[in-house]
Amino acid sequence: MNIIETLAAQPWVERLGWTLLHFLWEGAAIAAVYAVARARLARHADPNRRYLLACAALVVMVMAPAATWYRLAPADIVASAPDRTATIPGFRAITPTPVVPLPQPVRATVPRKPAPRFLPWVVAAWMLGAMVFGIRLLGGWAAAAGARSTTSRPASADWQQTLDRLKERLGLTRPVRLLVSAWVQTPAVVGWLRPVVLAPVGALSGLPVAYVESLLMHELAHIRRQDYLVNMVQCAAEALLFYHPAVWWISGQIRAEREACCDDIAVRMSGDVLTYASALAELEAQRAGLHLALAANGGSLADRIARLLGESRPASGGIVPGVVIGAALLLAAFGLFGQTQERPAFQVASVKLNAEAQPRSMIVRPQPGGRLTTHNARVSQLIENAYQVQAYQIVGGPEWINAEGYDIEAKPDHDIDRAEVWLMLQTLLADRFKLAIHRDTRELPVYALVADKNGERLPVSKEADCLAADPASPPPNANVRGPCGKILIDMSPQGLKMLGRSVDMAMLIGMLAAVLDRPVIDKTGFTGKTDIAMAFTPDDLTRGLPGAGGSHDPGGLPLPSDPNRPNIMAALQEQLGLKLVSTKGPVEVLVIDRVERPSAN
Repeated sequence: MNIIETLAAQPWVERLGWTLLHFLWEGAAIAAVYAVARARLARHADPNRRYLLACAALVVMVMAPAATWYRLAPADIVASAPDRTATIPGFRAITPTPVVPLPQPVRATVPRKPAPRFLPWVVAAWMLGAMVFGIRLLGGWAAAAGARSTTSRPASADWQQTLDRLKERLGLTRPVRLLVSAWVQTPAVVGWLRPVVLAPVGALSGLPVAYVESLLMHELAHIRRQDYLVNMVQCAAEALLFYHPAVWWISGQIRAEREACCDDIAVRMSGDVLTYASALAELEAQRAGLHLALAANGGSLADRIARLLGESRPASGGIVPGVVIGAALLLAAFGLFGQTQERPAFQVASVKLNAEAQPRSMIVRPQPGGRLTTHNARVSQLIENAYQVQAYQIVGGPEWINAEGYDIEAKPDHDIDRAEVWLMLQTLLADRFKLAIHRDTRELPVYALVADKNGERLPVSKEADCLAADPASPPPNANVRGPCGKILIDMSPQGLKMLGRSVDMAMLIGMLAAVLDRPVIDKTGFTGKTDIAMAFTPDDLTRGLPGAGGSHDPGGLPLPSDPNRPNIMAALQEQLGLKLVSTKGPVEVLVIDRVERPSAN
């Protein structure tokens, strides 16, 4: 399985892909608002105001994808109106109706709807770009760390004293060291907790003292303003939102305005704009272009000099494109992504259409060791077993999935348990039947199980009876012969019985939903465990029973019936004191997007 298929199988990929795409228009809108606001400030306005405006725009850009990600979160719980059923003494208060959920493993692996095929490519490209820019960011950090340690030396004591004196004039109390480095062509600040000022080799001795002092004052202004920390956050935003040109444009505006702010501080402290402008001009003539990605500097020296002297310059550079760099490396870089474990699959599998003129009832039977045998099994029934859902939780698909039966013989390459058999059946359905599904929440007919107003009749079972019970001996309640902790349907010539000992309402709800082929919601408020002994006769309501002729089970042996016994609705009310109320509610379902008749063996 390649990286695109792996990503397509992840439920978060669609959400992330749409988040990234929505930011294209969100970022453009933010940039447009920023451009209008910046124009209103005018070029002669205080650069601090323009700097704060640009920083605010970048913060909004970072928050926009987070807000979109939150907005695209699936709503797994749908509120409903409070239940008006009377509260029966001994039962807890009734809560609003939640969604009837799919099993948790299904909800964790099946996406809510089919994602467009291009979204995994979008996410893969973003991951690659973020990785490239992340490496670039780490490289900048390593270069900055190397520039302040292995490739630099302390400046002379006289120049360190000069820096300390300038620091006091600026009101800066933090210790700052002055280092000389061959890695920089202009003075730069490196570090936040323990900042240092890096001076180019020869600058301290080759420039007039007044020039050097004004340049050092500029770097100390960066330290006082915490610009290095802001620049680190700014670089992280660029790495994550690298694909949007507006991010790079606004980030460039931040760097330019940051330099203008520090220029103004240096001029104000020195009192001589011509001296400072001359110092910048000398640096412009000397520097060779080496730039530390994390250093707290930036901007065009020529533009800065022109601004200080009150001269106008034509706009240069335009919007820096922030498209994906290294797109040609995308295919080669797929191997860098972690591969998820492939879906478990049977070693060999035979799938044949059942050709019997009068086929026997449908069978889906896992064998010891993990071998799977089916006879005349409908595709809808295979989906029910593979994903452990009820028939009513499968929506869509052609008619033949409920009409054609298939005989399957499948064997794994090693012994497995029943849970892994169903996972392998999912793989078989995807490979041989080309099954593609997504989950959705639909408003469907449901039954609400409520306590009958005549009073509570459910007996509270004693767990000690189950713990001490001998399977060979009669149970304490002779009418209840079901296993402890389970409910079974007992078929006899006289009719049907639903039997169980020490079961909770969730088990009863699950059995009723399966028998009725419709979701059932617990509104009884009963929280304990009880014994179930209910006799009833099948009718049109019990469409989920094998042989009842429901849409997912057209075949099977006829069910025993007894006209003297009540149907399941009446039996619940008369024998258990419970009642089923027909209503509607939110139900999570599996929607079939694609299914084909199986390929040949």
